[in-house]
Amino acid sequence: MIGSRLPRTGPLIEQYTVPELPEVEIVRRELSPVMTGARIEKVELRRPDLRAPFPRGFRARLEGQTVGRLERRAKYLLAALSSGETLVMHLGMSGSFRITHDLAGEPDRHDHVVFHLSSGAAVIFNDPRRFGVMDLLRPGGLAAHPALGKLGPEPLSDGFDGAALARACAGRTTSLKVALLDQRVVSGLGNIYVSEALHLAGLSPRRRASTIATPSGAPREAAHHLAAAIKQVLEEAIARASGGAYRSSRFRVYDREGARCRRRGCPGSIRRRTQAGRSTFYCAVCQR
Repeated sequence: MIGSRLPRTGPLIEQYTVPELPEVEIVRRELSPVMTGARIEKVELRRPDLRAPFPRGFRARLEGQTVGRLERRAKYLLAALSSGETLVMHLGMSGSFRITHDLAGEPDRHDHVVFHLSSGAAVIFNDPRRFGVMDLLRPGGLAAHPALGKLGPEPLSDGFDGAALARACAGRTTSLKVALLDQRVVSGLGNIYVSEALHLAGLSPRRRASTIATPSGAPREAAHHLAAAIKQVLEEAIARASGGAYRSSRFRVYDREGARCRRRGCPGSIRRRTQAGRSTFYCAVCQR
C-alpha cells in the first residue's frame, strides 16, 4: 500500500497525518510506471464524493483516456490525459493507493475509487477518513486552480535557493516556522520537515521570518543555510520513505520531546511548543 497511514506512536502524534512532499513523491514514483502510457478502461466510483463531490462527468471524462505522464506539484499528483485535461489527486490525511492485478475477494470498505487500466492492472484509492481529493481540470485550468495556482517554488527545483527563500520571507513579521508552512513561500513543506530543516540549519522556529533577508530582500547567510537544509532533509526523506519515513527514530527533532539533541557537541534537549496550532520540535540551545 502506498500512502500516508501512520501508526499511533504517542499522544502528540495523530493517528493519521497529512503526507508531505517526500511521501507524495514516493507515491508518484510507484504509480508512474503503471499509469504512464496506460489507457483508463473503466473507473469505479464506490461513493459520490471524497472531501468534495467528484466533478460532473468524472467517470465519463476519464474512461478511454491515456495517461501521458504523472507529475507531482507540492502535495498533489497530476496525471496529464490525452484529452488535454488533468486528473488532480490529493491523499488528504489517510489516503493511499495500491496496485493489483487481482480484484478477487471482498473489497475493503474504504476502497472508494478503482482505475482499471489497459495493462490489466488496477489502481485503487483507499481513504478511511475521506479527506482526499480527486478533480478534473480543463486545459489551462492549473493556473486558475485555487490551491495549485498560488503555490510557491518547488523546494527541490533548481529555481529554489537562498535568494528565492529570502525574497518570499522579506518583510514577514510572522515566525520562520509559520512562514515555511505557507505554501506560497515554498510548496510541499509540512510540519515534520519544516521542524527538521530548521534544526539542520540551526535556526530557531520562533525567529522572525524577515531576519533571513536584508531590508531590500537580498539573502542573508541564514537564507542560504536554510534553503540547503530544506533540500537535504527532503532528499533524505525520499531516499528512506519506502522504509517508513514516519518513524521518529529517523528524525532529528520531530516527535523527540525531551530527548537529547543530535547535533554533535550540543548539550541541549528537544523541546515542544505550539505554533499556529501545530507542534514544533526544536533545540533551544543550538537553534538561534
